[in-house]
Amino acid sequence: MSKLTKNQKLSAAKIEAGKAYTLSEASALVKEITTTKFDASVDIDVRLGVDPRKANQMVRGVVSLPCGTGKVVRVLVLCTPDQEAAAKEAGADYVGLDEYIDKIKGGWTDVDVIITMPSCMGKVGPLGRILGPRGLMPNPKSGTVTMNVANAVKEVKQGKIDFKVDKTGIVHASIGKITFTPDQILQNAKEFIATIIKLKPAAAKGTYIKSIFISSTMSLGIKVDPKSVE
Repeated sequence: MSKLTKNQKLSAAKIEAGKAYTLSEASALVKEITTTKFDASVDIDVRLGVDPRKANQMVRGVVSLPCGTGKVVRVLVLCTPDQEAAAKEAGADYVGLDEYIDKIKGGWTDVDVIITMPSCMGKVGPLGRILGPRGLMPNPKSGTVTMNVANAVKEVKQGKIDFKVDKTGIVHASIGKITFTPDQILQNAKEFIATIIKLKPAAAKGTYIKSIFISSTMSLGIKVDPKSVE
């Protein structure tokens, strides 16, 4: 087992063993225990009392973070020619259709989000084997298959993210950067958790939110008291 560095020891000393912090306290503490020299991401992990193997207990949705993600999101819009100008004006980094479909078939996937139109799905659908494993396949449920591509681009650029519970019952997401203020982290965390609560499946029994942890890239996790956010 590797030894803790001096900074890691100092960070660990700031977290009280066994204590569950309020969301507000955790939002401030995560900044105090982060010592990375780069602008680390702030992550949240929420364990749910659901069985993801059952379709009626799947938790999946989208949320617009009020303070954004702090990330530069590269957006590709695959659309018809009449929508190209609107997509570019909304801030899309790449806009087109056939030429980008050919590039993707050739292995190019240097984007973070792909948005398309229902009428283009006939051409985009076959790319699923390439885009699916990378989490890039457009999906109506996440708002990336839409008639209003310009609005979808704006939402993604402003901080819209999609999430899905994994096979262990945990939802993972990045909700900002460590350079955010504690209040910005708190606002984003609140909105994210509130969205998950709204999506509680009717079939889910017992305790819905079992645990919440907030951390930054390479930092220790901070336990949050679920009662402080419900």
